[in-house]
Amino acid sequence: MQIEDILISKLIISSFKEKLLDCLQLDVALVGAGPANMIAGYYLGKAGLKAAIFEAKLAPGGGMWGGGMMFNEIVIQEDALPIVEEMGIRYEQKKDGYYTMDSIEATATIISKCVRNGTSIFNLIKVTDVLFREEKGSPVVSGLVINWSPVEKLELHVDPIGIEAKFLVDGTGHPAEICHIVRKKLGVRLNTKTGDVIGEMPLWADKGEEFTVENTKEVFPGLYVAGMAANNAFGGPRMGPIFGGMLRSGKKVAELILERLKNE
Repeated sequence: MQIEDILISKLIISSFKEKLLDCLQLDVALVGAGPANMIAGYYLGKAGLKAAIFEAKLAPGGGMWGGGMMFNEIVIQEDALPIVEEMGIRYEQKKDGYYTMDSIEATATIISKCVRNGTSIFNLIKVTDVLFREEKGSPVVSGLVINWSPVEKLELHVDPIGIEAKFLVDGTGHPAEICHIVRKKLGVRLNTKTGDVIGEMPLWADKGEEFTVENTKEVFPGLYVAGMAANNAFGGPRMGPIFGGMLRSGKKVAELILERLKNE
């Protein structure tokens, strides 16, 4: 079989075009392909919703690949085991309700499960803004504005394009980028104690894990937060290389959105 260079190019361009066109109107647009958003993508896709994740970096997975200080092992606690077992990730029981997983296997498995259940992941795409509409005179987030990450990094004057979505999930981790955009550009108050992104506190794994799950919720009409973005938006401690809360946060935000759509 002779390999045709131009045919390869045509196949890549046409396939990507079809995938992107199919995701211009979504039920849920998730920003950031960290573990929380990919778990959310898995459950949303499994439930039949049209969802897509937009990741600015080359590799999805967030900080999960690196484990703790580049030791590629991560820790989870017992209340996250049902999700890990559903994913089919191998783990080892240690003691006192702690379990370890190979961070490479765990991250790769979650990525695969997310995509195979119907949620597309677009890497190298930077979310630069949000779309909004007005309901009863108040702004509601209604989509994303995206551009190529290299375009934004090089500060090229290239206009972005819009993605329509019923709901957004800010899963951008420590920066909580979408929350900041909504707060500053729309001049509104978020559903936090200060009305702004409060910012994360120093590491305290015990408090940080539960805080992240508890504050996985709608932070502004149409905008939810998950994972470390929830922690940052509402002002909780970080938790380091223990990931049970991240997985539980992803499942929770998917459940919240599914219940919301069911009721509407």
